[in-house]
Amino acid sequence: MKKVLGTGLSGLVGSRIVELLGKKFDFQNLDLTTNIDITDKDQLEKIIGSSQADSLIHLAAFTDVNQAWEQRGDKKGPCYQINVVGTRNLAQLCQQYNKYLIHFSTDFIFDGKKKTAYKETDKPQPIEWYGQTKYWAEEEIKKLTNNFCILRIAFPYRAKFEPKIDLIRRMIKGFEEKSLYPMFADQITTPTFIDDIAFGLEKILESKPKGVFHLVSSSFQSPYDLALEIADVFGFDKKLVKKGSLAEYQKKQSKSDRPWHKFLGLSNEKIEKELGIKMKTLREGLEKMKIQLSN
Repeated sequence: MKKVLGTGLSGLVGSRIVELLGKKFDFQNLDLTTNIDITDKDQLEKIIGSSQADSLIHLAAFTDVNQAWEQRGDKKGPCYQINVVGTRNLAQLCQQYNKYLIHFSTDFIFDGKKKTAYKETDKPQPIEWYGQTKYWAEEEIKKLTNNFCILRIAFPYRAKFEPKIDLIRRMIKGFEEKSLYPMFADQITTPTFIDDIAFGLEKILESKPKGVFHLVSSSFQSPYDLALEIADVFGFDKKLVKKGSLAEYQKKQSKSDRPWHKFLGLSNEKIEKELGIKMKTLREGLEKMKIQLSN
């Protein structure tokens, strides 16, 4: 099997990648679960420098948006250290040891003010600390290595993963417990089925394209419409879905609360056209998820 280095392979997205592609690739995980600190360049170099793998998947990140906001401006905090310094170390070492770097980024690098789907050519404009650190990470990669692929993903979800509940499973739980909070009808997001991310990554590991790609769902919608779709697919009572407003919520926020993105619809046209990677719509992803949950 082809050897592949990876960071964050024990997380929500990474562990599913290993589950689905583990028979084809021999993954070696470099993160805190294997006692590897990506902010320690010397420790990383011993492994990357001696590895026969020609590719490295970088998924490890500080992703708690609210905690990141509390650290804003603090370059010694874990969000900056993991997302920027850790990525810088990996980019330098991948360039030095001739490894193809696949870096996972986020829709949060955009400001959410656009009215049409964000494309890879749109200029990032982060509005909070998590997105800012992830954008800086992208810039480090572009500056330090010429053999890379940046994959932006958005609100990843899957059928089963006990350590972390994703957006979709949290909403399903809300339906089951009849505790679903009001869903914003004036916000747009692009929840993406993790199995599609894994199979897209498989093609990328094989063809090694260079550049930036949006590896996201083929549809985007408001959380309100998302909840109605979940109800339809899983057979929940649609009357449990209450319409909420991001604009009204923001008016009630204190000035210290982090900014929210209004529009995070992303286009996956480039990855389908250039790499032939077809991503499911929300409906298709939910239907596949329902089958997996029943098995």
